[in-house]
Amino acid sequence: MTTLFTKNKVAALLAAPLILGACSAGDGSSTADAAPAEPIAVDQSAATLETAQAFLGAAGSGDMQTLQSLMTDDFVWHNEGDVTIPWVGGPWEGKEVVLNEFLPAFGAGLTTTSWTTDYSFANDDQAVFMGTMSAIANNTGVNTGEFSWAVRVNVVDGKVKSWNWFEDSYAVSVAYHSEVEASE
Repeated sequence: MTTLFTKNKVAALLAAPLILGACSAGDGSSTADAAPAEPIAVDQSAATLETAQAFLGAAGSGDMQTLQSLMTDDFVWHNEGDVTIPWVGGPWEGKEVVLNEFLPAFGAGLTTTSWTTDYSFANDDQAVFMGTMSAIANNTGVNTGEFSWAVRVNVVDGKVKSWNWFEDSYAVSVAYHSEVEASE
């Protein structure tokens, strides 16, 4: 298994036995003693993580030109949760749909007030990011409070093919459907 961690050296050191193929088989033996593992695709994982990080950075900064250049034409943005929230539903399929429907609905609906990316790693064509965030539902002015988020990113030929977003959709739904008016 090829995994690149960018959080800290401890995570990298803990992952080293997995990266090197020397993890315990549970019976006192080591998989390093077993048949040779498939070649490690470190270059693929590093390229995947680099592309996914560039995409995350462009999305976070509002750099639409870079974001668009990093999407495949058949890009899919997938959010699960309360489908009565305009930007949740989905999946949002196709670069043009994401750029012209999803992102404007998301931008009009939610303002991020805090954001951390605490962990990131990649394995071949998949990258994962995890962190915390809080936001305000623009229609009510209600804060979601801080919650954890994660995203799984599929990168193909140097472009992002899919973005599968996981968040506390209940907190977002409560903030969005709150009876508090934005003017209060």
